Amino acid sequence: MSKFRNLSKSTVGTIALFGFLIIIVASFALADLSNFNVGGGGDGSPTLAEVGEEEVTDRMMSDALQRQLGLVRQQNPEALYSDLAGDFDPILEALIDERALVAFANAYDFYVSKRLIDADISRLPGVAGLDGQVTEASYGAFLAQNNLTDAEVRLLIAADIRQRLMVAPVGAAQRVPTGMAQVYASMLLETRRGNIALVPTAPIAATLDPSAEEVATYYEQNKVRYTVPEQRVLRFARYDAATLEGIAASDEEIAAALEARAGEIGTRETRIISQVVVPDRETADEIVARTATMSFAEAVAPEGYSAADVSVGPQTLAELRQLAGDAVAEAAFEADADSLVGPVRSPFGWHVVAVGDVTTEQGVDEGVARAEAREEITAAKRRNALLDAIADIEDAVRDGESFAEVAERFELVASETPAITATGRDRTNADFRIPENLSPALEAGFAMAGGDDPEVVLLADNSSFVLVDVADIIDPAPAALDGIAQRVRADYIRTTAEARANELANEIIAAVREGSSLADAVSAVAESSGFALPAPESPELTRLELGQFGGQPPAPLAMLFRLSEGATRTVGDAEQRGVFVVELTEIERGNALSRPSLISQTAEAFAPTLEGELQQQFLAAIEREVGVTREPAAIEATRARIIGGGN
Repeated sequence: MSKFRNLSKSTVGTIALFGFLIIIVASFALADLSNFNVGGGGDGSPTLAEVGEEEVTDRMMSDALQRQLGLVRQQNPEALYSDLAGDFDPILEALIDERALVAFANAYDFYVSKRLIDADISRLPGVAGLDGQVTEASYGAFLAQNNLTDAEVRLLIAADIRQRLMVAPVGAAQRVPTGMAQVYASMLLETRRGNIALVPTAPIAATLDPSAEEVATYYEQNKVRYTVPEQRVLRFARYDAATLEGIAASDEEIAAALEARAGEIGTRETRIISQVVVPDRETADEIVARTATMSFAEAVAPEGYSAADVSVGPQTLAELRQLAGDAVAEAAFEADADSLVGPVRSPFGWHVVAVGDVTTEQGVDEGVARAEAREEITAAKRRNALLDAIADIEDAVRDGESFAEVAERFELVASETPAITATGRDRTNADFRIPENLSPALEAGFAMAGGDDPEVVLLADNSSFVLVDVADIIDPAPAALDGIAQRVRADYIRTTAEARANELANEIIAAVREGSSLADAVSAVAESSGFALPAPESPELTRLELGQFGGQPPAPLAMLFRLSEGATRTVGDAEQRGVFVVELTEIERGNALSRPSLISQTAEAFAPTLEGELQQQFLAAIEREVGVTREPAAIEATRARIIGGGN
């Protein structure tokens, strides 16, 4: 069913654009953002598009591409801005969509409140501190780590909220008409037959033996292909978790914790208590005397007390001590169930206590409680010591101390890497690799700009950290030919063989168009070129069967469903085996009326696509209402500066 997205070009385009709006809004919270400055921006940066009374500026585009690069580098740490060439236009359109929503919302007094934004900020990953609480300090650390300002975060959060409240509901829970679903279900049952021939590159490559001059010329013409990504020399000074092992809970701290939980530990007795407090002994004695012939509630009634006035309810010894004092509590807990206690004197007066039911419960085992207290107190003390160490080191850095001075003063274990890429590898030493547990420090080191102060990075164990410093930055540059000569030679042979295979494939197509069968054309070209070519195959499959490849069908089979009947075309091979010649000989239309279950499945699978289409149409209508004016010259200048300007 995922093949539906390939059935309509307009749907694919609109879904892609709508998806990029989500990427722009969410990427700063999902990725480790790079701190690469692509220039431009700031107040008064060039305007790329006017959207109502809003603008899309060069600075906004720079920031969006920077965040997108952070996402791409999660999969390819060595990615450059040039790798985002295909993302430039969709991201620009997504920014225009976002500004259009702002202009539309403002025009109709749809404002996003500060409280709503604050609530979303508090839920962002990484905003809370080590203690799980969101504070000004933890939020400031989040902003610094992600190279964002509070204003930028609020802008992105507000955009996400507007999208959720204004765009997402449009087209929600759409029902796809049966007639529409039947058309697309029938397309899935469409059968295509054809012939596929492969012109392999291997036999062609076997005949190639390029000279040193040819390899050098190829290298000069394709230097960009051999560019070595940016490399850095990083310095690490590690505060190890072992430093905290000497910190533990004291006996006094454990005893205090157990005392605070005294009511939960060991056997706990609960008694139902009723009591009256009177100012003199004589009145108290009279109440006691009356209880011989009547209930406690009736005995206190002459003194003006109701049953509710004297009912205390279930009490533990500790609770009753706080309520009535030690003497009264101890007397009440020494008495039997359903008995009368008193009069007993306390600072409050004379107490007469009626003890009701007695319940005994087993509380927390003292040994367990002691172990829990020891663990909790130790963890808290170590966490505080770690935070204190981080604060002291950051203060030292802010005061101007160098990396070496800080490492020496705080007895950190310092080390320096060779020139490494963002993957943590040394291109001159295949055995070198940054340890996995230092990955956060590696990412931070490549996010820092040259000249930045050393930065403290907390490691995944939350009990150790690394002070990271950038010692040197080596800009991207083509590798020297001497070191990659064999690779360049192999690339020359491969590309030359592919070019020759394309020529032979075009000769085959020319013969087919002149009336020859594909099999005869392959035989004729094989004879004239001297290369053995395999005989064509004749596949037959439906579009539904094509979908069984999980969205990654072999290129020649996919081409069968792009051609018109009788057409012939070439297509490359993802496995670089050669060039395919694909001929479509017959199309047999499908009919889904015999497959009602497929129609239902089609309608269900198509609903999200229809929803996305309606949402994009809604955005387009908003843009028409607010008005959008693009500045082509400024757009191309920004494209050239960022995409063409390297890293």
